[in-house]
Amino acid sequence: MADEPDDVPELDVPVGMFEDIEDLKAQVASLTTLVKQLAGVEDGEPGEASADEEETAGGEAAEGETEEEWQYPPFILLLDPPEYDDELRALIEWVEGVLVPGYLAEPSADARWCHLWWEHPVAIARLHAVWLAWQELTDPASCGYTGPSVWHRDHLDPALRELRASTGPFGGCVKGEHQIEHRLPSLVPSAWTHAED
Repeated sequence: MADEPDDVPELDVPVGMFEDIEDLKAQVASLTTLVKQLAGVEDGEPGEASADEEETAGGEAAEGETEEEWQYPPFILLLDPPEYDDELRALIEWVEGVLVPGYLAEPSADARWCHLWWEHPVAIARLHAVWLAWQELTDPASCGYTGPSVWHRDHLDPALRELRASTGPFGGCVKGEHQIEHRLPSLVPSAWTHAED
């Protein structure tokens, strides 16, 4: 051929290498399709808006179309009833069913705990944050092998240090003596009982 340069070296490439390259191309195409599906991207290059998206991008969504927005878990102290009550009930189930039996030893002057912890807003806020982190970091699909370790190190241990310290929210709550006035509920919330709605 006249178009080929004269000094092209002959390469001895194994035939199996071409098969490997084709397999890799197929895997990349499959993963790209999967990423697009998970990201909600239609056909086309990443970053390109589809024709439908371009029509509705300037303002209102098409009639009958609802836009789904990612919802992060709420900060419990900002919730109003009945959402607050539902979230607190679920938190109480987790604290009494997982945290207390698995992680809390007998309370002492150095490691305080209040059996009416839900009467302390600071405790509710900290324990709710630990619980949300636990939900995320113990899910193998999203956290891998290190999630539980990260949860212990970054969330549980610091929260328990703050809660159980002598200067924490349970500072006056040793053996039934309380720093704040607790109201006694008609039914003590538990992991195994729920108030009738």
